[in-house]
Amino acid sequence: MKSSQLTDREVKTVKKPGYYCDGAGLYLQVAQSGSGVTKNWIYRFTSPLTGKVRDMGLGSVKTFSLKEARERARLHRQMVADDLDPIEERRKKRDDLRTKQLERGIFKDEAEKFISLHESTWKNDKHRAQWRSTLRDYAYPTLGSRPVSAIDGALITEALHPIWMKKPETARRVKQRIERVRQWVKDGRPLPRQTGVKTVRHHPAMPFKEMPAFMVELRNRNSISARALEFTILTVARTSEAVGAEWSEFDLDAGVWTIPAKRMKAAKQHEVPLSNRAIEILRDLPRERDGYVFPGARTKSPLSNMAMLELLRGMRDDGLTVHGFRSTFRDWAGDNTNFAREVIEHALAHRIKDKAEASYRRSAALEKRRQLMEAWARYCSSQPRAGSAEVRTIHGAP
Repeated sequence: MKSSQLTDREVKTVKKPGYYCDGAGLYLQVAQSGSGVTKNWIYRFTSPLTGKVRDMGLGSVKTFSLKEARERARLHRQMVADDLDPIEERRKKRDDLRTKQLERGIFKDEAEKFISLHESTWKNDKHRAQWRSTLRDYAYPTLGSRPVSAIDGALITEALHPIWMKKPETARRVKQRIERVRQWVKDGRPLPRQTGVKTVRHHPAMPFKEMPAFMVELRNRNSISARALEFTILTVARTSEAVGAEWSEFDLDAGVWTIPAKRMKAAKQHEVPLSNRAIEILRDLPRERDGYVFPGARTKSPLSNMAMLELLRGMRDDGLTVHGFRSTFRDWAGDNTNFAREVIEHALAHRIKDKAEASYRRSAALEKRRQLMEAWARYCSSQPRAGSAEVRTIHGAP
């Protein structure tokens, strides 16, 4: 295209609807509306992210002159040359601004909003009362009047150091509650999961209260598929990750299973901290050098993807799936423990969009996840309570 095809006079006088090219991706868009003719600047470019042609609004002719529109288009061409999509960058800037505006909210006000929104989903009256009383007594005196964005590790330490050694369990819970409010604000104050509404699950899941009884039944079965299913449940791995596991991926002394990127859904290497029971399962299995941990019927082949499902169907004829145990774990960890959401999501190897959270994941938090997986294994091994739905809360690490 030739540049500078338009003139100020043409911009002012043209009335026929259409797109008028000024060159280098800048267009004048003329449209007919109920109130007359509208004129806006459009920058057309090929996104370096998707390879698709996109149109980006640069404002009205009433706001920006031809000269100003050319300069705005030039700045966006520089972004494209740097492999940035101007539309996505603008959205990101708006999102960042929105997040900053939310984080300017005062901590006490945001905490009270969080409690009011979520307390109806908490079944335990004592839990509801403790949220209010512990924040009131230990967080608000120091943090209550501070903007959420200003609350960092140093301020949290200032608030909790008087009780950190004297009341360690209370201090840990208050720290977790402060961090949960901060994350909720950062996430844009999302609504809690609705109660009393049946949710649709792609993979039917066993209620976590039934897990101890199920695990007793599972451990009484002596087969490679039973051990594979128990191991899959304890590590909350996907079926393909578990049945495809090779001995070379394990360091039993360190208690870590390193799944290579090529076998992960997110195509990123994932480290799984192993609970004591998971290690026990592995040590009791017959071992072939560099072979599959759970070998199949055919030589040098892994256990079939259907083996665990067929076993599960023989134990429970109610449509459960192996993948559904990941949902069982998520429900247990979210509803019945105080482990941080980031730790739980990392344990499930879920993709995390938020950059700060992704950075948290890169730090691995392996020991925190080890505590989580050990707590899950203990819960699965706990004594089933006949005729009772009561389950004790397992407290996570701060």
